[in-house]
Amino acid sequence: MIAVLRRHLRKDGWTVLRLSQELGVGEATVKRWLAGKGLTIDRLERMARLCGLVLGDLAREAEDSPGELAHELTLAQEKALCSNIFLSFLFMALLGGIPPEEVAADFAVPARAMEAALERLERLALIDRLKSGRVRPLVDRALVFRKQPLRALFERQMKHTFFEIDYSLPETVYTADTIKLSAAGAAGLAELIDRHHMEVQALAERDRQLHGNAADRSWYGMLSVMRALDMGPLRAEGVAAWSEAVGAAGADTKPAAL
Repeated sequence: MIAVLRRHLRKDGWTVLRLSQELGVGEATVKRWLAGKGLTIDRLERMARLCGLVLGDLAREAEDSPGELAHELTLAQEKALCSNIFLSFLFMALLGGIPPEEVAADFAVPARAMEAALERLERLALIDRLKSGRVRPLVDRALVFRKQPLRALFERQMKHTFFEIDYSLPETVYTADTIKLSAAGAAGLAELIDRHHMEVQALAERDRQLHGNAADRSWYGMLSVMRALDMGPLRAEGVAAWSEAVGAAGADTKPAAL
């Protein structure tokens, strides 16, 4: 039940810090509770309510639960997903809580093709299909792509989507920052991006529950990225501008010719 609760808390964007503030206890206490130490039924029920659940929900899900979900794909799983762009998209949609019938309706996928794709994902140990017919991912939605195949697939299939955007259009929503960080600060920024990823997933889940039948629901792409900047060109421009400014100033102060 604790493992089920941890999954729901992550899915809904509850961090240890946020839980400690909500529950009025220290972060170390929250970590102990989530590890099963000192966690009473009352405390378990209180945290379950934060996800809109009761103890009965946790118990029922725990009966069918596969235990802790994988946080990383194997190399073989990544290679298999990269062999078919629809298979990889379907897996990511299922990971985001979209049922297969909704994907089939959105993209006019024939029933036999969807069944074949689901069977493939099941053989890859990426999903589990329950007796109720529901599909359950066996990978945590906080999945990080650490290996080359899926990163290469993103490079081929998705990168152009973000770099061909007209950023001058009002419907393009984006932010950009240039900041100076230590190695520790850069690690903190990477962690912040991970938390943002989970918050986006939680927002999508809430939106699906509240507006799942709304006619205006569409597919959106979002990219969060950070990298160290090559400041060489800017330094060169700065030196050139400085030299030009000094030259102009020197010209202004030259004595008039006789």
